[in-house]
Amino acid sequence: MAYPNALSAYRETRVRTASQGQLIIMLYDEAIKQLDQGIELLTLNQKGKPDPSRIEPIHKALVKAQDIITELMVSLDFDQGGDIAKNLFSLYTWFNRELLEANLAKDVERIKAVRTMMHELRVAWQEVVTKTATEHKGNPSAGINIAG
Repeated sequence: MAYPNALSAYRETRVRTASQGQLIIMLYDEAIKQLDQGIELLTLNQKGKPDPSRIEPIHKALVKAQDIITELMVSLDFDQGGDIAKNLFSLYTWFNRELLEANLAKDVERIKAVRTMMHELRVAWQEVVTKTATEHKGNPSAGINIAG
Protein backbone atom coordinates (compact mmCIF):
# COMPACT_ATOMS: atom_id res chain seq x y z
CA MET A 1 0.00 0.00 0.00
CA ALA A 2 0.96 3.65 -0.16
CA TYR A 3 1.36 4.08 3.60
CA PRO A 4 4.70 2.24 3.96
CA ASN A 5 6.09 4.14 0.98
CA ALA A 6 4.93 7.47 2.41
CA LEU A 7 6.45 6.66 5.81
CA SER A 8 9.72 5.63 4.19
CA ALA A 9 9.79 8.82 2.11
CA TYR A 10 9.11 10.91 5.23
CA ARG A 11 11.93 9.25 7.14
CA GLU A 12 14.35 9.68 4.26
CA THR A 13 13.45 13.36 3.88
CA ARG A 14 13.79 13.88 7.64
CA VAL A 15 17.32 12.48 7.60
CA ARG A 16 18.38 14.34 4.44
CA THR A 17 17.20 17.70 5.76
CA ALA A 18 18.49 17.29 9.32
CA SER A 19 21.40 19.33 10.61
CA GLN A 20 24.56 17.57 11.78
CA GLY A 21 23.48 17.99 15.38
CA GLN A 22 20.03 16.59 14.68
CA LEU A 23 21.60 13.58 12.95
CA ILE A 24 23.71 12.86 16.04
CA ILE A 25 20.61 13.06 18.23
CA MET A 26 18.79 10.69 15.86
CA LEU A 27 21.67 8.23 16.19
CA TYR A 28 21.53 8.44 19.97
CA ASP A 29 17.74 8.01 19.91
CA GLU A 30 17.97 4.86 17.80
CA ALA A 31 20.80 3.40 19.89
CA ILE A 32 18.80 4.00 23.07
CA LYS A 33 15.73 2.45 21.44
CA GLN A 34 17.72 -0.67 20.55
CA LEU A 35 19.20 -0.89 24.06
CA ASP A 36 15.71 -0.55 25.55
CA GLN A 37 14.52 -3.37 23.31
CA GLY A 38 17.42 -5.59 24.43
CA ILE A 39 16.74 -4.79 28.09
CA GLU A 40 13.04 -5.49 27.69
CA LEU A 41 13.63 -8.82 25.98
CA LEU A 42 16.13 -9.87 28.64
CA THR A 43 13.94 -8.89 31.58
CA LEU A 44 10.75 -10.55 30.32
CA ASN A 45 11.94 -13.83 31.79
CA GLN A 46 12.11 -13.92 35.58
CA LYS A 47 14.06 -17.21 35.78
CA GLY A 48 17.45 -15.57 35.25
CA LYS A 49 18.08 -17.06 31.81
CA PRO A 50 16.79 -15.59 28.56
CA ASP A 51 14.10 -17.46 26.69
CA PRO A 52 15.85 -19.26 23.80
CA SER A 53 13.37 -17.73 21.36
CA ARG A 54 14.52 -14.26 22.43
CA ILE A 55 18.26 -14.79 22.06
CA GLU A 56 18.37 -13.77 18.39
CA PRO A 57 16.23 -10.59 18.82
CA ILE A 58 18.34 -9.60 21.85
CA HIS A 59 21.52 -10.14 19.83
CA LYS A 60 20.19 -8.14 16.87
CA ALA A 61 19.14 -5.20 19.07
CA LEU A 62 22.53 -5.04 20.79
CA VAL A 63 24.45 -5.36 17.51
CA LYS A 64 22.37 -2.53 16.02
CA ALA A 65 23.25 -0.38 19.03
CA GLN A 66 26.93 -1.25 18.56
CA ASP A 67 26.72 -0.35 14.86
CA ILE A 68 25.27 3.05 15.75
CA ILE A 69 27.98 3.65 18.36
CA THR A 70 30.58 2.75 15.73
CA GLU A 71 28.99 5.30 13.39
CA LEU A 72 29.31 7.92 16.14
CA MET A 73 32.97 6.94 16.54
CA VAL A 74 33.82 7.42 12.87
CA SER A 75 32.06 10.78 12.80
CA LEU A 76 34.48 12.27 15.33
CA ASP A 77 36.89 14.94 14.09
CA PHE A 78 40.08 14.57 16.08
CA ASP A 79 41.74 17.60 14.48
CA GLN A 80 39.06 20.04 15.64
CA GLY A 81 37.68 18.04 18.56
CA GLY A 82 40.91 17.61 20.48
CA ASP A 83 40.50 16.07 23.92
CA ILE A 84 36.70 15.96 23.65
CA ALA A 85 36.90 13.79 20.53
CA LYS A 86 39.52 11.55 22.16
CA ASN A 87 37.41 11.15 25.29
CA LEU A 88 34.26 10.40 23.30
CA PHE A 89 36.18 7.84 21.24
CA SER A 90 37.36 6.12 24.42
CA LEU A 91 33.84 6.16 25.82
CA TYR A 92 32.33 4.77 22.61
CA THR A 93 34.99 2.05 22.57
CA TRP A 94 34.06 1.15 26.13
CA PHE A 95 30.34 1.12 25.21
CA ASN A 96 30.98 -1.33 22.38
CA ARG A 97 33.13 -3.56 24.58
CA GLU A 98 30.50 -3.58 27.33
CA LEU A 99 27.73 -4.37 24.86
CA LEU A 100 29.79 -7.20 23.36
CA GLU A 101 30.33 -8.71 26.82
CA ALA A 102 26.71 -8.09 27.80
CA ASN A 103 25.51 -9.79 24.64
CA LEU A 104 27.66 -12.85 25.28
CA ALA A 105 26.62 -13.12 28.94
CA LYS A 106 23.08 -11.74 28.45
CA ASP A 107 23.92 -9.29 31.26
CA VAL A 108 21.12 -6.75 31.54
CA GLU A 109 22.97 -4.60 34.11
CA ARG A 110 25.80 -3.88 31.67
CA ILE A 111 23.29 -2.90 29.00
CA LYS A 112 21.51 -0.61 31.47
CA ALA A 113 24.81 1.09 32.37
CA VAL A 114 25.58 1.83 28.71
CA ARG A 115 21.99 2.96 28.13
CA THR A 116 22.16 5.40 31.05
CA MET A 117 25.37 6.98 29.76
CA MET A 118 24.06 7.11 26.19
CA HIS A 119 20.98 8.94 27.46
CA GLU A 120 23.14 11.45 29.36
CA LEU A 121 25.20 12.14 26.23
CA ARG A 122 22.01 12.50 24.19
CA VAL A 123 20.70 15.11 26.63
CA ALA A 124 24.00 17.00 26.40
CA TRP A 125 23.90 16.94 22.59
CA GLN A 126 20.31 18.17 22.63
CA GLU A 127 21.39 21.14 24.75
CA VAL A 128 24.23 21.93 22.33
CA VAL A 129 21.94 21.69 19.30
CA THR A 130 19.27 23.86 20.92
CA LYS A 131 21.81 26.46 22.04
CA THR A 132 23.47 26.53 18.61
CA ALA A 133 20.11 26.88 16.86
CA THR A 134 19.19 29.78 19.15
CA GLU A 135 22.53 31.52 18.65
CA HIS A 136 22.39 31.15 14.86
CA LYS A 137 18.75 32.09 14.30
CA GLY A 138 19.82 35.17 12.41
CA ASN A 139 22.32 33.17 10.33
CA PRO A 140 20.63 30.06 8.92
CA SER A 141 23.78 28.93 7.08
CA ALA A 142 25.69 28.50 10.35
CA GLY A 143 25.72 24.99 11.70
CA ILE A 144 26.90 23.03 14.68
CA ASN A 145 30.55 22.07 14.87
CA ILE A 146 30.52 18.37 15.66
CA ALA A 147 34.24 18.16 16.08
CA GLY A 148 33.78 16.53 19.44
